[in-house]
Amino acid sequence: MKIIDLTHDLCEGMPVYPGTEPPQIKIATTIENDGFEERLLTMFSHTGTHMDAPCHILKGQKSLSDYDISEFMGKAVLINVQNCESIDAELIMKYADKLRWASFVVFYSGWDKFWGDERYFQDYPVLTIEATKILISLKMKAICMDMISIDPADTETYDNHKLVFAENILVVENLNNLNKIEQDEFLLSCIPLNIKDGDGSPIRAFATLEK
Repeated sequence: MKIIDLTHDLCEGMPVYPGTEPPQIKIATTIENDGFEERLLTMFSHTGTHMDAPCHILKGQKSLSDYDISEFMGKAVLINVQNCESIDAELIMKYADKLRWASFVVFYSGWDKFWGDERYFQDYPVLTIEATKILISLKMKAICMDMISIDPADTETYDNHKLVFAENILVVENLNNLNKIEQDEFLLSCIPLNIKDGDGSPIRAFATLEK
């Protein structure tokens, strides 16, 4: 089998959602002074390649603690949206038969090439409301993408987030290296930190492909 890492590096100065503070990663102890090296990490729960839980937007909905670890891995279907201005219902329906047997839908826009550039936050393809409703009906575990958000970065209403979170569907944002997946079906693992009542978490995401 072949393993492809789909995760951006966590580091100081990395891109973050507009209005969010970037992570701080400081060497707190050193081998020379303390006998061991250890870093102090200070960051928001939605930093880098990360997972959103429903309670991130909707009060009283599920937190990460409410999901069994088995919910964070499963069969995924990759949909290429590189040439799309938006992700509409017609496109989703082309993959409907495969999605019925999958746990995750993964949208490949190629936007990770803009990581670290202001363009990363602009003009990426966003799901239409109709397309989101179809994905909800197909009972995905999570909707995943190599973009900053399932909604426009300047949204004030978070319409797509609210729709999927009302059905306890997870969201995975800021994936990387989707161009290295040369097939449209694969095994996806996207494992969050075990944060009690977590509204979200950085994840280590990777694809497992059969050679």
